[in-house]
Amino acid sequence: MNHPTDAFRAARDFLVEHRLDYDRAYRDFRWPALDAFNYATDWFDAVARGNRRLAIHLVGDDGRSVALTYEELSERSTRVAAFLRRHGCGQGDRILMMLPNCAAIWELMLGAMKLGAAVIPASTLLTPDDLRDRLSRGGVRHVVTHAAGTAKLHGLAEGVTRIAVGAPVPGWVRYEDAYDERADLGRPVVTRGSDPVLIYFTSGTTARPKLVAHTQQSYAAGHLSTLYWIGSREGDVHMNVSSPGWGKHAWSSFFVPFTAGATAFVHDYTRFSAAATLEVLARHEVTTLCAPPTVWRLLILEDLARHPVRLREALSAGEPLNPEVIERVRQAWGLTIRDGYGQTETTALVGNSPGQPIVPGSMGRPLPGFRVALLDGAGAEAEEGEIAVALSPRPAGVMAGYLDDPELTANATRGGFYRTGDVARRDANGYVTYVGRADDLFKSSDYRISPFELESALVEHAAVAEAAVVPSPDPVRGTVPKAFLVLRPGAEPTRALALDVFRFVRERLAPYKRVRRIEFGDLPKTISGKIRRIALRGVESARRAEGGRVEGEYWQEDFPELG
Repeated sequence: MNHPTDAFRAARDFLVEHRLDYDRAYRDFRWPALDAFNYATDWFDAVARGNRRLAIHLVGDDGRSVALTYEELSERSTRVAAFLRRHGCGQGDRILMMLPNCAAIWELMLGAMKLGAAVIPASTLLTPDDLRDRLSRGGVRHVVTHAAGTAKLHGLAEGVTRIAVGAPVPGWVRYEDAYDERADLGRPVVTRGSDPVLIYFTSGTTARPKLVAHTQQSYAAGHLSTLYWIGSREGDVHMNVSSPGWGKHAWSSFFVPFTAGATAFVHDYTRFSAAATLEVLARHEVTTLCAPPTVWRLLILEDLARHPVRLREALSAGEPLNPEVIERVRQAWGLTIRDGYGQTETTALVGNSPGQPIVPGSMGRPLPGFRVALLDGAGAEAEEGEIAVALSPRPAGVMAGYLDDPELTANATRGGFYRTGDVARRDANGYVTYVGRADDLFKSSDYRISPFELESALVEHAAVAEAAVVPSPDPVRGTVPKAFLVLRPGAEPTRALALDVFRFVRERLAPYKRVRRIEFGDLPKTISGKIRRIALRGVESARRAEGGRVEGEYWQEDFPELG
């Protein structure tokens, strides 16, 4: 094995050895030096030689099953690399990949790495306008999509190599022809640790999507922190509930399992079913599961105890889970769901690692390799402030920068820190609790309000599925908190329910934090499912300027019985 492989393995083995000793792991971990590194050839292929353990196992709700060993996936990805090269793909090229969960995702990502090309993952939910933007600003030279996805690219993918997975499509190269290539690339491409490997478009909650560039060293090695948070080990079967095209899919369905030597297990479904997911978890003996809060909330609606799962680790990311969910899982399975935090621009930065005490509502502590500070408006460290990552010495796991936007990159990394734009507070023991996006916080009667805190209380109500809180202009208080609520199936948006919600939050929130206006309806979201609070702010400001009220909207003063 060459030096990069040895260095990477040593760093991984240190974290695995000290997975239950946070203090030692955090104090003594050092990022591996990987100036010349290619994750596909220096790590994956090295691990894959003679390795008949499953690398990926994909099962569909239609009964199909695809299983590839490490050895088989290594060979297939080399064939795909040769195929891409034959069609003009070379080092530094950019490939737009818009695929549903299928083996081609893993083959293509590894194959592109072997050529030194960069992949731009894209959700199958993108619109033609989204794709036009990605093709243009992403500098795309090659497109790989499934047969059904070619229609969205009609007239857009001119002048680029067009490759379709699945049924033949006129004018598109058939991806499956790659399997006829020789599994030999000859002399391997030499890639530097600083070469781009993945380019992500952010979800664009407040502006048009930014282009986040990750390198071989920053992203592959950076996910050692994600592996530590998840607690993955060699031989695990790891299931991640995430859609292709977004960063979390690469986090937990690619880098973490392959770095650990585990199996990336994928349940591919047309429509999510909690009952079907629980059956799959038990039948396929999944050992580690990472799922977003929405999925966990749906799972506990089932009888968890009826499903004899083999889970050792249960994880969630995106927002802290409400206590009811955590307690239901603990009672049924004897497991505590552990939160973690990171961004498209980073790997996992903060997390509740295995075996450590958990503070309810907290995301945990900074993960090995990261010095995390909370900065106030003046840039000084504080008990509450913007989550920021020290860049000296520069850690792996932080983006190389925003592509072709040095001004935006400089602003995000000013003062020697990468600034996340998220606000949190830290307790005396170093545990970090999320407060909200810096641009979502607002004042009411001179009290600072965190929408996230209020939303967390609202979703505890049995009838509330989702909540978004924004400031509503008020002549006396300046603004007051208003909640837009999506109800669970079977709940009706009545005056009686509105009264019950007001009473519910009164019992859980201090008077200055109380939600004073609510509205039942839908929530505007980005393509990745994030709530667009900026759009709700605009709607609410316009309504208050016009002085109107809408159906399904209730104000606290409408209820004299509240006192």
